[in-house]
Amino acid sequence: MSSPVLGSELPIPEFYDPLNAERWEYSPDQEFLSRRAAEWRSEHSLAPSSADGKRVHLLLIDMQKDFCFPEGSLYVAGRSGRGATEDIDRTARFIYRNLAHITEITCTLDTHFPLQIFSPAFWLDEDGNQPPAHIEISLADIRAGRYRPNPAVAHWYADGDEEWLVRHVEHYCAELERGGRYTLYLWPPHCMAGSEGHALAGVIHEARLFHSYARLSPAEVAVKGEHPLTEFYSAIYAEVMESFDGRKVAEPNETFLEVLRTADAVIMAGEAKSHCVRATAEDLLEHLDRESIRKIYLLTDCMTSIAVPDPDEPGEFVFDFTPRADEAFQRFAEAGMNLVESTTPMSEWPGFPK
Repeated sequence: MSSPVLGSELPIPEFYDPLNAERWEYSPDQEFLSRRAAEWRSEHSLAPSSADGKRVHLLLIDMQKDFCFPEGSLYVAGRSGRGATEDIDRTARFIYRNLAHITEITCTLDTHFPLQIFSPAFWLDEDGNQPPAHIEISLADIRAGRYRPNPAVAHWYADGDEEWLVRHVEHYCAELERGGRYTLYLWPPHCMAGSEGHALAGVIHEARLFHSYARLSPAEVAVKGEHPLTEFYSAIYAEVMESFDGRKVAEPNETFLEVLRTADAVIMAGEAKSHCVRATAEDLLEHLDRESIRKIYLLTDCMTSIAVPDPDEPGEFVFDFTPRADEAFQRFAEAGMNLVESTTPMSEWPGFPK
């Protein structure tokens, strides 16, 4: 068997229902997928992905229920109000059409616990109360006493040393502000380990499994975000890797960076464009050489930026990260990354390996 030449696309399998991209509760029949994929492999003369002459790696960032559906605790609706829900439909269709040309798929899983540095429960305000989600905390706020870490958290993550924890959060905010990428933002609880919202959106899980069974490819996952004293937007590096005294608070995923470095092409999609996709792309930009950077393809119609609606002003946003994301993606393009759309045949993408 040999895979079709680049430019030829496969049909969307008959079982795929785009309405399932709207359904929080949808879960595919995994046994059926295994059987149908074996038939699909025979019907379309698909070779195992290990035989691919060019290694094409599809990296799907955090396409999890909490981000992808209105029922989720951090729905990435974007300015349109339907962003991530439409993204997962387009991404699933992209996988099915290009099944023969995608060598492997890795899905990252944002993975959190209740008491982390970006969690409201980690903090107290100046009145001793837990602050709300969707606020930013600056170094100036901490030094002015407007916010401080809850002393009870020090027992678990600072060996009971409250002073150490205060110095850490001051250092942390200073490092964020020095880097200029993000300010510490308090998110609502999301993608909590063990919760329904942590799971992949059903149509994404379905498509990755079908690809795995049809191409005999491993369907890896990369867990990130579980470190309590730092944020891990990127799939590779945390926002801050060390505390003020040199203590490591996270380890980089250097192994995964090497996987992406050695691929012939890396295609990226996922949520959110303004945060986890952007941070991963920025880490690749910093740690890959120029030739490798030109092998990165960003599916711009399969990602959405976070825009938090203002409950008191319809059509307005409390925070809208879209402009910052768009500026970053313009930098990525100027540096050599490729901004493409999922509906454009891969054979028409600039420099895509034949």
